[in-house]
Amino acid sequence: MSQEITVRLKDGSERRVPAGSTYADLARSISPRLGKEAVVARVNGALVDLGREVEDGAEVELLTLQDPEGLYVMRHTCAHVMAQAVQRLFPGTKCAIGPVIENGFYYDFADHDFHPEDLPRIEEEMKRIVAEDLPIQREVISRQEALQFFRNRGDRFKVEIIEDLPEDVTLTLYRQGEFVDLCRGPHLPSTGRVKVFQLQNFAGAYWRGDSKREMLTRVYGVAFAKKSDLDEYNRLQQEARERDHRRLGKELEIFTLSPEVGQGLPLWLPNGAKIRRMIERYIVDLEESLGYQHVYTPHLANVELYKISGHWEHYKDDMYPPMKIDNEELVLRPMNCPHHMMVYKHRLHSYRELPIRIAELGTMHRYEMSGALAGLQRVRAMTLNDAHIFCRPDQIEQEFTGVVRLIQRVYQDFGIDDYYHRLSYRDPKNTEKYVQNDEMWELAQSTLRKVMLDLGLDFVEAEGEAAFYGPKLDVQVRTALGKDETLSTIQLDFHLPNRFDLEYVGEDGERHRPVVIHRGVVGTMERFVAFLIEQYKGAFPTWLAPTQVVVASVADEFAGYAEEVAAKLRELGIRAEADVSDNKIGYKIRQAQTHKIPYTLVVGAREREEGAVSVRKYHAGDLGAMPFDQFVRQIQDEIARKAKLVEA
Repeated sequence: MSQEITVRLKDGSERRVPAGSTYADLARSISPRLGKEAVVARVNGALVDLGREVEDGAEVELLTLQDPEGLYVMRHTCAHVMAQAVQRLFPGTKCAIGPVIENGFYYDFADHDFHPEDLPRIEEEMKRIVAEDLPIQREVISRQEALQFFRNRGDRFKVEIIEDLPEDVTLTLYRQGEFVDLCRGPHLPSTGRVKVFQLQNFAGAYWRGDSKREMLTRVYGVAFAKKSDLDEYNRLQQEARERDHRRLGKELEIFTLSPEVGQGLPLWLPNGAKIRRMIERYIVDLEESLGYQHVYTPHLANVELYKISGHWEHYKDDMYPPMKIDNEELVLRPMNCPHHMMVYKHRLHSYRELPIRIAELGTMHRYEMSGALAGLQRVRAMTLNDAHIFCRPDQIEQEFTGVVRLIQRVYQDFGIDDYYHRLSYRDPKNTEKYVQNDEMWELAQSTLRKVMLDLGLDFVEAEGEAAFYGPKLDVQVRTALGKDETLSTIQLDFHLPNRFDLEYVGEDGERHRPVVIHRGVVGTMERFVAFLIEQYKGAFPTWLAPTQVVVASVADEFAGYAEEVAAKLRELGIRAEADVSDNKIGYKIRQAQTHKIPYTLVVGAREREEGAVSVRKYHAGDLGAMPFDQFVRQIQDEIARKAKLVEA
């Protein structure tokens, strides 16, 4: 009678199998369906191939392509299948590395010049390899054996990787047919278990990310468990292309980038300047109505200011080098906080004056790596809707609540409804990168948590996401392209008031430290406009649109009336233009639609005679003729309500 061993399954039950059984055998013993669908096992918390022998007493979970880990393993195998296909089609091509990435995989190759027509050929060869259903076998090998193996094959990349590993390391190879790769695994049991994949594109990539090393060709692909998942991915990619703020920003003439000006330094074109100006007016007026006092502070400051604040120690790598001028070292500011500390400190305050809310549309400069720059989303010069609230400790909860309410109001006005709250704490296992004051951190974190609970708002907690001087509430929005992005933030700070020796005179006549609440509601103008372009797909609601109305004449003889209507609208504060070109009216209407103008007013003989306009609304079509005054009331009401255009 053969010896049996026991494993514990995810549901807590135990199962006995013959010694020497594999995890694939275990899956089949549980059910034929699981035997077919299992792709990898989690054993005592680690992923292992199904072909490995079952360990006695192990805790085992059998995973399928419905599990993220199962999908990960399939994508990993898909990278190997692609590398095998490339080497079959283009003998002599060398494989570097091929990891899994979001939605798919890539592999870096050398010694072959790839062309666009190679992609479908590689994909077809991959399908043949999948159809061959090649068993994937794991082999344990020593470092010396691995070095010899890859030297014999002339594989310089794998040799370099192995040479960087310790002498006593044990490595694994994975074989599928004629293809062998150095890999930790795990992998699918065979190539036939790969489901749906699609190659995407080529890109250049330096070996090991070092610009001084060899340039390789990176081939990207995606892989999914079902064709419907691939179809949905392709739909979202098309949607992303249609919403890409860089493309729309160019087409709608919102911003431009110029190498002569510099990387990451966008130029706001007239249309973009109008949008930005409306946002700035909106937020400044709203903040002033809530007791914020707006200021202007310089883009430069003495390096000593940032040494006092601690930013120099924590952020100098993201700052531009100091400029020596006379007897000072000046630096472009990477944040506005230190300036606002000095605004508060310009005189002594009484407890009766607090809270003092200092706000600014403050321009900052940060050194971003050139590879990270992206349109308006990642730039090197940015203007932040910034504010610092100086308050007494007994006012923290009231002020924090007020900022949360302000954020909710702004999101409602801009039609932002897909977001969640994240409380960001310091990492308790890595406290050296934060201000060293355990008592302060505990008080600050518990205070923020209490306020959120009192407000009845759902939130998630994230360790390691705090600012170096204190915890914060981040409001994470879901972009139109399905990604999470921090839009608004509220930070509680007991630290900078100490660094800057800030004080107020309390009711007891003694001097006390204020608490500072840092907050940004719409974030930077650059990132916020990029977000809105993609959110609205370039079709800004009427109150924000750079041109709200185009008045189009049906013929030259009605050009005067068109100009007159546009002028009256401008006098009423409505951003209007007249199209009195020689083009036919159909073309004028299409042009207005292409530029996503909220309203097109068509004027001809009847409209001129009756003092009327024929109204067409973006995404709603022809609304018919109406008296000019009626249209004015309609659009003014829409602007006042900040009504959002809804796509048909």
